[in-house]
Amino acid sequence: MSRRHFTFTCEGAELAGTLDTADAGTGLLIVSGGNELRSGPWGSQARLAQLIATAGFPVMRFDRRGVGDSSGDNAGFEASAADIAAALRAFRSHVPTLRRVVAFGNCDAASALMLAGGAGCDALVLANPWTFEPEADADAGQAAADEPESAATPMPPSALRRHYFKRLTNPRAIWRLITGKVDVGRMASSIVEAARPDAGPGPLATRMAESLAAFGGPVTILLAANDRTAQAFIASWDRDDARLRRCPDASHSFVEPQARIWLQGQILAALRNPG
Repeated sequence: MSRRHFTFTCEGAELAGTLDTADAGTGLLIVSGGNELRSGPWGSQARLAQLIATAGFPVMRFDRRGVGDSSGDNAGFEASAADIAAALRAFRSHVPTLRRVVAFGNCDAASALMLAGGAGCDALVLANPWTFEPEADADAGQAAADEPESAATPMPPSALRRHYFKRLTNPRAIWRLITGKVDVGRMASSIVEAARPDAGPGPLATRMAESLAAFGGPVTILLAANDRTAQAFIASWDRDDARLRRCPDASHSFVEPQARIWLQGQILAALRNPG
């Protein structure tokens, strides 16, 4: 396995890519979420690429337009279909033996792949898809992942119910309530909200579902149990979807040791599955 960096073009902009080489005819295209660099949060995507390449599969990562080492304007994840398609072409050009490409994206990168109908890839691994409408800021939502009461990304009532069930069965949380360390007014307001039914999918979630329905390849949807973005997604999705996979005690970026191993296993399974 070796790693090399290169550039490729997308609608007049020069994009930066990184390739971890391997011999298999199936490769992994990693799509970054938010405004993250292709290395991923805390270098997680660079480490993931190395592990997957060591297992025998080539891996490409890239910075979309206006992010990291890439030129052009950053138009956000909803306008990134051309970036993904250009990266796929570059991947196939640099690895001409590729017969099949699996794309992986977390958060709004998963949403971008869904909106793009797979962008020409053969299979998709989608983690914690972002379904908050544009007025809810993605970075704020990820930062507030452990605070369901946060106004930055209002949570669906079903997620609030799960959150307060855990709190009310946790002796430490009950002790904080008894000793006055909890804002009772704020908590009461959230409990009232939790009693309401979920509103159902919004316009973004609806577009994602419609676009994904047109994709003919295998799809795996990964959800981190402790992630607010994943909780909001499942509130607007079919809970009986056979493509769903849940990782207990995992946060948004799967940083926990057992979650990292689980994520790697899910991606390797998709790469090894001929479809």
